[in-house]
Amino acid sequence: MANNQLGVLNALDAAKTQWYHFTAIVIAGMGFFTDAYDLFGISLITKLLGRIYYTNENHPKPGTLPPNVAAAVNGTAFAGTLAGQLFFGWLGDKLGRKRVYGLTLMLMVVCSIASGLSFGKSPAGVMTTLCFFRFWLGFGIGGDYPLSATIMSEYANKKTRGAFIAAVFAMQGFGILTGGIVALIVSASFDHAYKAPPYSVNPKDSTAPEADYIWRIILMFGAVPALLTYYWRMKMPETARYTALVARNAKQAAADMSKVLQVELEAEEEKVETAPSSNSFGLFTKEFARRHGLHLLGTSVCWFLLDIAYYSNNLFQKDIFSAIGWLPKAETMNAIHEVYRVAASQSLIALCGTIPGYWFTVALIDYIGRFTIQLMGFFFMTVFMFALAIPYHHWRSNNAGFLIMYSLTFFFANFGPNATTFVVPAEIFPARLRSTCHGISAAAGKLGAIVGALGFLYAAQSTNPAETDQGYPPGIGVKNTLLVLGSINCLGIFFTLLVPESKGKSLEELTGENEEADGNDKQQASSTQTLPV
Repeated sequence: MANNQLGVLNALDAAKTQWYHFTAIVIAGMGFFTDAYDLFGISLITKLLGRIYYTNENHPKPGTLPPNVAAAVNGTAFAGTLAGQLFFGWLGDKLGRKRVYGLTLMLMVVCSIASGLSFGKSPAGVMTTLCFFRFWLGFGIGGDYPLSATIMSEYANKKTRGAFIAAVFAMQGFGILTGGIVALIVSASFDHAYKAPPYSVNPKDSTAPEADYIWRIILMFGAVPALLTYYWRMKMPETARYTALVARNAKQAAADMSKVLQVELEAEEEKVETAPSSNSFGLFTKEFARRHGLHLLGTSVCWFLLDIAYYSNNLFQKDIFSAIGWLPKAETMNAIHEVYRVAASQSLIALCGTIPGYWFTVALIDYIGRFTIQLMGFFFMTVFMFALAIPYHHWRSNNAGFLIMYSLTFFFANFGPNATTFVVPAEIFPARLRSTCHGISAAAGKLGAIVGALGFLYAAQSTNPAETDQGYPPGIGVKNTLLVLGSINCLGIFFTLLVPESKGKSLEELTGENEEADGNDKQQASSTQTLPV
Protein backbone atom coordinates (compact mmCIF):
# COMPACT_ATOMS: atom_id res chain seq x y z
CA MET A 1 0.00 0.00 0.00
CA ALA A 2 3.03 2.26 -0.03
CA ASN A 3 1.93 3.83 -3.32
CA ASN A 4 -1.75 3.83 -2.44
CA GLN A 5 -1.43 4.87 1.22
CA LEU A 6 -3.41 7.99 2.00
CA GLY A 7 -1.26 11.04 2.63
CA VAL A 8 -3.15 11.84 5.84
CA LEU A 9 -2.25 8.40 7.28
CA ASN A 10 1.37 8.76 6.19
CA ALA A 11 1.44 12.16 7.88
CA LEU A 12 0.14 10.68 11.14
CA ASP A 13 2.65 7.80 11.02
CA ALA A 14 5.58 10.13 10.37
CA ALA A 15 4.53 13.01 12.64
CA LYS A 16 6.97 14.15 15.28
CA THR A 17 5.76 14.10 18.86
CA GLN A 18 3.64 17.22 19.23
CA TRP A 19 1.43 18.96 21.76
CA TYR A 20 -1.71 17.26 20.43
CA HIS A 21 -0.23 13.85 21.34
CA PHE A 22 0.08 14.90 24.98
CA THR A 23 -3.38 16.47 24.92
CA ALA A 24 -4.84 13.20 23.62
CA ILE A 25 -2.98 11.23 26.32
CA VAL A 26 -4.41 13.44 29.08
CA ILE A 27 -7.96 13.47 27.67
CA ALA A 28 -8.07 9.70 27.15
CA GLY A 29 -5.95 9.01 30.24
CA MET A 30 -8.27 10.85 32.62
CA GLY A 31 -10.93 8.33 31.66
CA PHE A 32 -8.62 5.56 32.83
CA PHE A 33 -7.72 7.54 35.93
CA THR A 34 -11.45 7.53 36.76
CA ASP A 35 -11.80 3.86 35.77
CA ALA A 36 -9.12 2.74 38.21
CA TYR A 37 -10.37 5.02 40.98
CA ASP A 38 -13.89 3.61 40.66
CA LEU A 39 -13.02 -0.06 40.14
CA PHE A 40 -10.36 -0.37 42.84
CA GLY A 41 -11.83 2.20 45.25
CA ILE A 42 -14.41 -0.34 46.40
CA SER A 43 -11.66 -2.37 48.11
CA LEU A 44 -11.00 0.61 50.41
CA ILE A 45 -14.50 0.58 51.86
CA THR A 46 -15.73 -3.04 51.94
CA LYS A 47 -14.50 -3.56 55.50
CA LEU A 48 -16.27 -0.35 56.55
CA LEU A 49 -19.51 -1.47 54.84
CA GLY A 50 -19.32 -4.73 56.78
CA ARG A 51 -18.91 -2.86 60.07
CA ILE A 52 -21.71 -0.36 59.41
CA TYR A 53 -24.36 -2.74 58.10
CA TYR A 54 -23.50 -6.24 59.29
CA THR A 55 -21.98 -5.98 62.78
CA ASN A 56 -23.34 -8.22 65.53
CA GLU A 57 -22.26 -6.51 68.75
CA ASN A 58 -22.28 -9.83 70.61
CA HIS A 59 -19.67 -11.28 68.26
CA PRO A 60 -15.97 -10.99 69.22
CA LYS A 61 -15.08 -9.67 65.73
CA PRO A 62 -16.58 -6.71 63.84
CA GLY A 63 -18.98 -7.42 61.02
CA THR A 64 -17.95 -8.23 57.48
CA LEU A 65 -19.96 -8.36 54.29
CA PRO A 66 -21.67 -11.77 53.93
CA PRO A 67 -20.19 -13.88 51.10
CA ASN A 68 -23.04 -13.27 48.65
CA VAL A 69 -23.06 -9.51 49.35
CA ALA A 70 -19.27 -9.23 49.07
CA ALA A 71 -19.39 -11.11 45.77
CA ALA A 72 -22.10 -8.80 44.46
CA VAL A 73 -20.40 -5.57 45.59
CA ASN A 74 -17.07 -6.62 44.08
CA GLY A 75 -18.48 -8.33 40.99
CA THR A 76 -21.28 -6.14 39.66
CA ALA A 77 -18.96 -3.37 38.42
CA PHE A 78 -16.90 -5.99 36.60
CA ALA A 79 -20.01 -7.51 35.03
CA GLY A 80 -21.04 -4.04 33.86
CA THR A 81 -17.54 -3.38 32.54
CA LEU A 82 -17.58 -6.62 30.55
CA ALA A 83 -20.94 -5.73 28.98
CA GLY A 84 -19.76 -2.17 28.26
CA GLN A 85 -16.56 -3.34 26.59
CA LEU A 86 -18.49 -5.54 24.17
CA PHE A 87 -21.27 -3.03 23.47
CA PHE A 88 -19.22 0.15 23.11
CA GLY A 89 -16.44 -1.70 21.29
CA TRP A 90 -18.98 -2.73 18.64
CA LEU A 91 -20.62 0.71 18.64
CA GLY A 92 -17.26 2.45 18.20
CA ASP A 93 -16.78 0.62 14.90
CA LYS A 94 -20.36 1.21 13.76
CA LEU A 95 -20.87 4.88 14.65
CA GLY A 96 -17.34 6.17 15.10
CA ARG A 97 -15.05 6.51 18.09
CA LYS A 98 -15.92 10.11 18.95
CA ARG A 99 -19.70 9.83 18.72
CA VAL A 100 -19.91 7.46 21.69
CA TYR A 101 -16.84 8.70 23.58
CA GLY A 102 -18.67 11.36 25.62
CA LEU A 103 -21.50 9.00 26.52
CA THR A 104 -19.19 6.64 28.41
CA LEU A 105 -17.75 9.54 30.42
CA MET A 106 -21.15 10.96 31.42
CA LEU A 107 -22.29 7.49 32.45
CA MET A 108 -19.28 7.30 34.78
CA VAL A 109 -19.99 10.76 36.24
CA VAL A 110 -23.68 10.10 36.93
CA CYS A 111 -23.18 6.62 38.36
CA SER A 112 -20.22 7.63 40.56
CA ILE A 113 -22.44 10.22 42.23
CA ALA A 114 -25.41 7.85 42.37
CA SER A 115 -23.26 5.11 43.99
CA GLY A 116 -22.47 7.46 46.86
CA LEU A 117 -26.16 8.27 47.26
CA SER A 118 -27.20 4.60 47.58
CA PHE A 119 -30.22 4.35 49.83
CA GLY A 120 -32.41 1.78 51.54
CA LYS A 121 -34.28 1.08 54.75
CA SER A 122 -32.24 -2.05 55.39
CA PRO A 123 -28.66 -3.19 54.75
CA ALA A 124 -29.93 -5.35 51.88
CA GLY A 125 -31.64 -2.30 50.34
CA VAL A 126 -28.47 -0.17 50.51
CA MET A 127 -26.33 -2.94 49.02
CA THR A 128 -28.85 -3.62 46.23
CA THR A 129 -28.93 0.05 45.26
CA LEU A 130 -25.14 0.27 45.40
CA CYS A 131 -24.78 -2.80 43.18
CA PHE A 132 -27.30 -1.42 40.68
CA PHE A 133 -25.41 1.84 40.22
CA ARG A 134 -22.02 0.11 40.19
CA PHE A 135 -23.16 -2.12 37.35
CA TRP A 136 -23.96 0.92 35.20
CA LEU A 137 -20.79 2.64 36.38
CA GLY A 138 -18.92 -0.42 35.12
CA PHE A 139 -20.86 -0.27 31.84
CA GLY A 140 -19.49 3.23 31.22
CA ILE A 141 -16.00 2.23 32.32
CA GLY A 142 -16.13 -0.73 29.93
CA GLY A 143 -16.74 1.56 26.98
CA ASP A 144 -13.66 3.59 27.81
CA TYR A 145 -11.32 0.62 27.24
CA PRO A 146 -11.77 0.01 23.49
CA LEU A 147 -12.54 3.64 22.63
CA SER A 148 -9.55 5.22 24.42
CA ALA A 149 -7.11 2.58 23.19
CA THR A 150 -8.34 2.81 19.60
CA ILE A 151 -8.38 6.61 19.54
CA MET A 152 -4.84 6.86 20.91
CA SER A 153 -3.62 4.15 18.55
CA GLU A 154 -5.10 5.91 15.52
CA TYR A 155 -3.81 9.34 16.55
CA ALA A 156 -0.25 8.23 17.38
CA ASN A 157 2.81 8.14 15.14
CA LYS A 158 4.46 4.88 14.17
CA LYS A 159 7.64 5.42 16.20
CA THR A 160 6.15 6.10 19.65
CA ARG A 161 2.66 4.62 19.35
CA GLY A 162 3.24 2.00 22.03
CA ALA A 163 4.40 4.60 24.57
CA PHE A 164 1.39 6.82 23.89
CA ILE A 165 -1.17 4.00 24.31
CA ALA A 166 0.67 2.72 27.40
CA ALA A 167 0.71 6.26 28.87
CA VAL A 168 -3.10 6.39 28.60
CA PHE A 169 -3.34 3.10 30.48
CA ALA A 170 -0.67 4.20 33.00
CA MET A 171 -3.09 6.80 34.33
CA GLN A 172 -4.71 3.85 36.11
CA GLY A 173 -1.81 3.88 38.54
CA PHE A 174 -2.50 7.48 39.52
CA GLY A 175 -6.20 6.64 39.82
CA ILE A 176 -5.43 3.83 42.29
CA LEU A 177 -3.06 6.08 44.26
CA THR A 178 -5.56 8.95 44.32
CA GLY A 179 -8.23 6.60 45.65
CA GLY A 180 -5.91 5.72 48.52
CA ILE A 181 -5.03 9.38 49.17
CA VAL A 182 -8.70 10.48 49.16
CA ALA A 183 -9.54 7.66 51.58
CA LEU A 184 -6.59 8.67 53.80
CA ILE A 185 -7.67 12.33 53.93
CA VAL A 186 -11.35 11.60 54.51
CA SER A 187 -10.79 8.88 57.13
CA ALA A 188 -8.11 10.90 58.99
CA SER A 189 -10.44 13.92 59.10
CA PHE A 190 -13.36 11.88 60.43
CA ASP A 191 -11.14 9.95 62.85
CA HIS A 192 -9.91 13.24 64.29
CA ALA A 193 -13.39 14.77 64.49
CA TYR A 194 -15.25 11.73 65.82
CA LYS A 195 -13.22 9.82 68.38
CA ALA A 196 -14.28 6.20 68.78
CA PRO A 197 -12.91 3.31 70.89
CA PRO A 198 -11.62 0.05 69.36
CA TYR A 199 -14.18 -2.70 68.76
CA SER A 200 -12.70 -4.85 71.55
CA VAL A 201 -13.35 -2.05 74.07
CA ASN A 202 -16.83 -0.97 72.96
CA PRO A 203 -18.37 -2.75 69.95
CA LYS A 204 -21.32 -0.38 69.67
CA ASP A 205 -19.40 2.90 69.81
CA SER A 206 -16.45 1.68 67.69
CA THR A 207 -18.39 2.61 64.55
CA ALA A 208 -19.32 6.28 64.72
CA PRO A 209 -22.65 7.09 62.99
CA GLU A 210 -20.78 9.60 60.80
CA ALA A 211 -18.70 6.75 59.31
CA ASP A 212 -21.56 6.22 56.85
CA TYR A 213 -20.52 9.43 55.10
CA ILE A 214 -16.95 8.22 54.51
CA TRP A 215 -17.63 5.53 51.93
CA ARG A 216 -20.12 7.78 50.15
CA ILE A 217 -17.64 10.66 49.82
CA ILE A 218 -14.91 8.31 48.56
CA LEU A 219 -17.15 6.86 45.84
CA MET A 220 -18.61 10.21 44.75
CA PHE A 221 -15.20 11.82 44.32
CA GLY A 222 -14.70 9.54 41.29
CA ALA A 223 -17.00 11.85 39.30
CA VAL A 224 -14.64 14.83 39.59
CA PRO A 225 -11.81 13.91 37.16
CA ALA A 226 -14.26 12.56 34.58
CA LEU A 227 -16.34 15.74 34.69
CA LEU A 228 -13.25 17.92 34.26
CA THR A 229 -12.32 16.30 30.94
CA TYR A 230 -15.77 16.02 29.34
CA TYR A 231 -15.53 19.30 27.40
CA TRP A 232 -12.13 18.47 25.92
CA ARG A 233 -13.22 14.97 24.99
CA MET A 234 -16.11 16.44 23.00
CA LYS A 235 -13.73 18.81 21.18
CA MET A 236 -11.55 15.98 19.81
CA PRO A 237 -12.13 15.28 16.08
CA GLU A 238 -12.89 11.78 14.84
CA THR A 239 -9.75 9.79 14.07
CA ALA A 240 -8.53 10.02 10.47
CA ARG A 241 -8.32 6.25 10.13
CA TYR A 242 -11.98 5.78 10.98
CA THR A 243 -13.10 8.71 8.81
CA ALA A 244 -11.02 7.66 5.79
CA LEU A 245 -10.95 3.85 5.98
CA VAL A 246 -14.34 3.06 7.51
CA ALA A 247 -16.57 6.10 6.84
CA ARG A 248 -14.64 6.60 3.54
CA ASN A 249 -14.62 10.39 3.76
CA ALA A 250 -11.11 11.44 2.76
CA LYS A 251 -12.03 15.12 2.59
CA GLN A 252 -13.18 15.23 6.22
CA ALA A 253 -10.20 13.16 7.39
CA ALA A 254 -7.77 15.56 5.70
CA ALA A 255 -9.58 18.62 7.08
CA ASP A 256 -9.59 17.25 10.65
CA MET A 257 -5.94 16.22 10.64
CA SER A 258 -4.83 19.46 8.95
CA LYS A 259 -6.07 21.26 12.05
CA VAL A 260 -4.51 18.73 14.42
CA LEU A 261 -1.11 18.52 12.68
CA GLN A 262 -1.19 22.19 11.61
CA VAL A 263 -0.16 21.34 8.04
CA GLU A 264 -2.01 21.34 4.73
CA LEU A 265 -3.11 17.84 3.69
CA GLU A 266 -4.59 16.80 0.35
CA ALA A 267 -7.96 15.05 0.50
CA GLU A 268 -7.05 12.31 -2.06
CA GLU A 269 -10.66 11.27 -2.51
CA GLU A 270 -9.81 9.18 -5.58
CA LYS A 271 -7.66 6.87 -3.43
CA VAL A 272 -10.54 6.23 -1.06
CA GLU A 273 -12.87 5.53 -4.00
CA THR A 274 -10.45 3.00 -5.51
CA ALA A 275 -9.46 1.45 -2.18
CA PRO A 276 -10.93 -1.96 -1.27
CA SER A 277 -14.29 -1.98 0.47
CA SER A 278 -14.01 -1.51 4.21
CA ASN A 279 -16.40 -4.45 4.59
CA SER A 280 -14.28 -6.92 2.64
CA PHE A 281 -14.53 -9.40 5.51
CA GLY A 282 -16.31 -9.36 8.84
CA LEU A 283 -15.58 -10.64 12.31
CA PHE A 284 -17.41 -13.95 11.89
CA THR A 285 -15.80 -15.03 8.62
CA LYS A 286 -13.24 -17.61 7.59
CA GLU A 287 -11.01 -14.84 6.26
CA PHE A 288 -10.91 -13.10 9.65
CA ALA A 289 -10.23 -16.43 11.36
CA ARG A 290 -7.37 -17.11 8.92
CA ARG A 291 -5.77 -13.70 9.31
CA HIS A 292 -6.52 -12.73 12.90
CA GLY A 293 -8.17 -15.67 14.67
CA LEU A 294 -5.07 -16.76 16.60
CA HIS A 295 -4.23 -13.13 17.36
CA LEU A 296 -7.68 -12.58 18.94
CA LEU A 297 -7.35 -15.84 20.87
CA GLY A 298 -3.93 -14.78 22.14
CA THR A 299 -4.95 -11.26 23.20
CA SER A 300 -8.15 -12.51 24.86
CA VAL A 301 -6.67 -15.46 26.78
CA CYS A 302 -3.61 -13.49 27.93
CA TRP A 303 -5.84 -10.71 29.26
CA PHE A 304 -8.15 -13.29 30.91
CA LEU A 305 -5.27 -15.02 32.72
CA LEU A 306 -3.60 -11.76 33.72
CA ASP A 307 -6.75 -10.30 35.26
CA ILE A 308 -7.47 -13.37 37.39
CA ALA A 309 -4.18 -12.77 39.20
CA TYR A 310 -4.08 -8.98 38.97
CA TYR A 311 -7.55 -8.24 40.32
CA SER A 312 -7.28 -10.95 42.98
CA ASN A 313 -4.20 -9.20 44.33
CA ASN A 314 -5.48 -5.65 43.94
CA LEU A 315 -8.97 -6.07 45.38
CA PHE A 316 -7.89 -8.19 48.32
CA GLN A 317 -4.68 -6.53 49.42
CA LYS A 318 -6.36 -5.74 52.73
CA ASP A 319 -7.06 -9.45 53.35
CA ILE A 320 -3.49 -10.47 52.46
CA PHE A 321 -2.06 -7.74 54.71
CA SER A 322 -4.31 -8.88 57.56
CA ALA A 323 -3.34 -12.51 57.01
CA ILE A 324 0.39 -11.78 57.34
CA GLY A 325 -0.15 -9.46 60.32
CA TRP A 326 0.82 -6.25 58.52
CA LEU A 327 -2.57 -4.75 59.37
CA PRO A 328 -3.66 -4.92 63.04
CA LYS A 329 -6.53 -7.23 63.87
CA ALA A 330 -9.87 -5.62 63.07
CA GLU A 331 -11.10 -5.80 66.67
CA THR A 332 -8.15 -3.67 67.88
CA MET A 333 -9.28 -0.69 65.73
CA ASN A 334 -12.36 1.43 65.36
CA ALA A 335 -14.16 1.45 61.99
CA ILE A 336 -12.77 4.76 60.72
CA HIS A 337 -9.18 4.01 61.67
CA GLU A 338 -9.39 0.68 59.84
CA VAL A 339 -10.23 2.57 56.62
CA TYR A 340 -7.14 4.73 57.22
CA ARG A 341 -4.86 1.71 57.69
CA VAL A 342 -6.21 -0.11 54.61
CA ALA A 343 -5.81 3.04 52.50
CA ALA A 344 -2.25 3.61 53.75
CA SER A 345 -1.27 0.03 52.83
CA GLN A 346 -2.77 0.19 49.34
CA SER A 347 -1.29 3.63 48.66
CA LEU A 348 2.15 2.34 49.59
CA ILE A 349 1.85 -0.60 47.19
CA ALA A 350 0.63 1.73 44.41
CA LEU A 351 3.52 4.10 44.99
CA CYS A 352 6.23 1.44 45.26
CA GLY A 353 5.12 -1.13 42.70
CA THR A 354 2.12 -0.20 40.58
CA ILE A 355 3.01 3.28 39.28
CA PRO A 356 6.71 2.61 38.57
CA GLY A 357 5.79 -0.52 36.60
CA TYR A 358 3.40 1.39 34.34
CA TRP A 359 5.96 4.07 33.51
CA PHE A 360 8.79 1.60 32.90
CA THR A 361 6.50 0.19 30.19
CA VAL A 362 5.89 3.66 28.74
CA ALA A 363 9.64 4.34 28.63
CA LEU A 364 10.73 1.02 27.10
CA ILE A 365 7.84 -0.44 25.07
CA ASP A 366 8.98 1.07 21.76
CA TYR A 367 12.56 -0.07 22.34
CA ILE A 368 12.31 -3.65 23.59
CA GLY A 369 8.84 -4.38 22.18
CA ARG A 370 5.45 -5.53 23.43
CA PHE A 371 6.16 -9.25 23.09
CA THR A 372 9.31 -9.14 25.23
CA ILE A 373 7.71 -7.03 27.96
CA GLN A 374 4.65 -9.30 28.18
CA LEU A 375 6.72 -12.49 28.25
CA MET A 376 9.07 -11.06 30.89
CA GLY A 377 6.16 -9.76 32.99
CA PHE A 378 4.34 -13.10 33.10
CA PHE A 379 7.62 -14.86 33.93
CA PHE A 380 8.52 -12.64 36.86
CA MET A 381 4.94 -12.56 38.17
CA THR A 382 5.14 -16.35 38.28
CA VAL A 383 8.50 -16.26 40.06
CA PHE A 384 7.41 -13.76 42.72
CA MET A 385 4.06 -15.44 43.35
CA PHE A 386 5.83 -18.72 44.01
CA ALA A 387 8.46 -16.91 46.08
CA LEU A 388 5.67 -15.53 48.26
CA ALA A 389 3.73 -18.78 48.47
CA ILE A 390 6.35 -21.49 49.05
CA PRO A 391 8.00 -19.93 52.15
CA TYR A 392 4.70 -18.27 53.13
CA HIS A 393 5.06 -18.91 56.87
CA HIS A 394 8.47 -17.22 56.82
CA TRP A 395 6.88 -14.02 55.47
CA ARG A 396 4.37 -13.90 58.33
CA SER A 397 7.25 -12.94 60.62
CA ASN A 398 9.02 -10.79 58.02
CA ASN A 399 6.52 -8.15 56.95
CA ALA A 400 9.03 -5.86 55.25
CA GLY A 401 10.29 -8.70 53.06
CA PHE A 402 6.75 -9.70 52.14
CA LEU A 403 5.90 -6.12 51.21
CA ILE A 404 8.93 -5.89 48.90
CA MET A 405 8.14 -9.18 47.17
CA TYR A 406 4.45 -8.31 46.90
CA SER A 407 5.30 -4.90 45.39
CA LEU A 408 7.49 -6.62 42.81
CA THR A 409 4.56 -8.74 41.59
CA PHE A 410 2.68 -5.49 40.90
CA PHE A 411 5.75 -3.92 39.32
CA PHE A 412 6.10 -6.76 36.81
CA ALA A 413 2.35 -6.93 36.21
CA ASN A 414 2.42 -3.31 35.09
CA PHE A 415 5.85 -3.48 33.49
CA GLY A 416 4.41 -6.48 31.72
CA PRO A 417 1.07 -7.92 30.64
CA ASN A 418 -1.24 -5.48 32.41
CA ALA A 419 -0.02 -2.76 30.03
CA THR A 420 0.71 -4.82 26.91
CA THR A 421 -2.64 -6.63 26.89
CA PHE A 422 -4.20 -3.17 26.58
CA VAL A 423 -1.81 -1.88 23.92
CA VAL A 424 -1.58 -4.73 21.43
CA PRO A 425 -5.30 -5.26 20.58
CA ALA A 426 -5.48 -1.59 19.58
CA GLU A 427 -2.79 -2.17 16.93
CA ILE A 428 -3.13 -5.54 15.24
CA PHE A 429 -6.74 -5.59 13.97
CA PRO A 430 -8.24 -3.78 10.93
CA ALA A 431 -9.69 -0.29 11.41
CA ARG A 432 -13.26 -1.47 10.76
CA LEU A 433 -12.96 -4.10 13.54
CA ARG A 434 -10.34 -2.53 15.81
CA SER A 435 -12.64 -1.25 18.53
CA THR A 436 -14.74 -4.43 18.48
CA CYS A 437 -11.72 -6.74 18.80
CA HIS A 438 -10.23 -4.61 21.58
CA GLY A 439 -13.58 -4.78 23.36
CA ILE A 440 -13.67 -8.59 23.03
CA SER A 441 -10.11 -8.91 24.38
CA ALA A 442 -10.85 -6.53 27.26
CA ALA A 443 -14.12 -8.35 28.06
CA ALA A 444 -12.18 -11.61 28.32
CA GLY A 445 -9.96 -9.80 30.82
CA LYS A 446 -12.94 -8.68 32.88
CA LEU A 447 -14.26 -12.22 32.87
CA GLY A 448 -10.91 -13.14 34.44
CA ALA A 449 -11.35 -10.31 36.94
CA ILE A 450 -14.74 -11.72 37.95
CA VAL A 451 -13.23 -15.19 38.36
CA GLY A 452 -10.37 -13.72 40.41
CA ALA A 453 -12.56 -11.47 42.54
CA LEU A 454 -15.17 -14.11 43.39
CA GLY A 455 -12.73 -17.01 43.55
CA PHE A 456 -10.33 -15.25 45.90
CA LEU A 457 -13.17 -14.36 48.29
CA TYR A 458 -13.63 -18.05 49.03
CA ALA A 459 -10.27 -19.60 48.20
CA ALA A 460 -8.20 -17.32 50.46
CA GLN A 461 -10.22 -18.18 53.56
CA SER A 462 -8.29 -20.10 56.20
CA THR A 463 -8.38 -23.88 56.16
CA ASN A 464 -9.23 -23.65 59.89
CA PRO A 465 -13.01 -23.08 60.26
CA ALA A 466 -12.41 -21.06 63.44
CA GLU A 467 -10.33 -18.49 61.55
CA THR A 468 -12.60 -17.82 58.57
CA ASP A 469 -14.57 -14.57 58.16
CA GLN A 470 -18.21 -14.64 59.24
CA GLY A 471 -20.40 -16.62 56.85
CA TYR A 472 -17.55 -18.10 54.81
CA PRO A 473 -16.73 -21.81 54.52
CA PRO A 474 -13.08 -22.86 54.95
CA GLY A 475 -10.94 -22.21 51.88
CA ILE A 476 -7.49 -23.31 50.76
CA GLY A 477 -5.71 -20.44 52.52
CA VAL A 478 -3.62 -17.55 51.21
CA LYS A 479 -0.55 -19.73 50.61
CA ASN A 480 -2.29 -22.20 48.30
CA THR A 481 -4.20 -19.39 46.59
CA LEU A 482 -0.90 -17.68 45.74
CA LEU A 483 0.37 -20.98 44.30
CA VAL A 484 -2.71 -21.19 42.06
CA LEU A 485 -2.25 -17.60 40.90
CA GLY A 486 1.41 -18.28 40.14
CA SER A 487 0.41 -21.24 37.97
CA ILE A 488 -2.10 -19.06 36.10
CA ASN A 489 0.64 -16.53 35.35
CA CYS A 490 2.78 -19.36 34.01
CA LEU A 491 0.04 -20.23 31.50
CA GLY A 492 0.18 -16.65 30.29
CA ILE A 493 3.75 -17.18 29.10
CA PHE A 494 2.61 -19.81 26.61
CA PHE A 495 -0.38 -17.88 25.25
CA THR A 496 1.84 -14.84 24.70
CA LEU A 497 3.44 -16.83 21.87
CA LEU A 498 0.22 -16.30 19.85
CA VAL A 499 0.54 -12.51 19.96
CA PRO A 500 2.59 -10.78 17.21
CA GLU A 501 5.14 -8.03 17.79
CA SER A 502 3.80 -4.65 16.62
CA LYS A 503 6.77 -2.40 17.37
CA GLY A 504 7.78 0.06 14.65
CA LYS A 505 5.12 -0.90 12.09
CA SER A 506 2.23 1.16 10.78
CA LEU A 507 -1.28 0.02 11.68
CA GLU A 508 -1.99 -0.81 8.04
CA GLU A 509 1.11 -3.01 7.82
CA LEU A 510 0.07 -4.88 10.96
CA THR A 511 -3.54 -5.43 9.99
CA GLY A 512 -2.90 -6.58 6.43
CA GLU A 513 -4.89 -3.67 4.98
CA ASN A 514 -1.79 -2.98 2.85
CA GLU A 515 -2.20 -6.37 1.22
CA GLU A 516 -5.84 -5.63 0.42
CA ALA A 517 -4.93 -2.38 -1.29
CA ASP A 518 -1.96 -3.87 -3.16
CA GLY A 519 -4.17 -6.67 -4.44
CA ASN A 520 -6.75 -4.13 -5.51
CA ASP A 521 -4.06 -2.08 -7.33
CA LYS A 522 -2.83 -5.14 -9.23
CA GLN A 523 -6.34 -6.07 -10.22
CA GLN A 524 -6.97 -2.54 -11.50
CA ALA A 525 -3.67 -2.48 -13.41
CA SER A 526 -4.49 -5.82 -15.01
CA SER A 527 -7.93 -4.67 -16.11
CA THR A 528 -6.49 -1.39 -17.38
CA GLN A 529 -4.06 -3.23 -19.67
CA THR A 530 -6.91 -5.03 -21.44
CA LEU A 531 -8.69 -1.81 -22.35
CA PRO A 532 -7.87 0.25 -25.45
CA VAL A 533 -6.27 3.64 -24.86
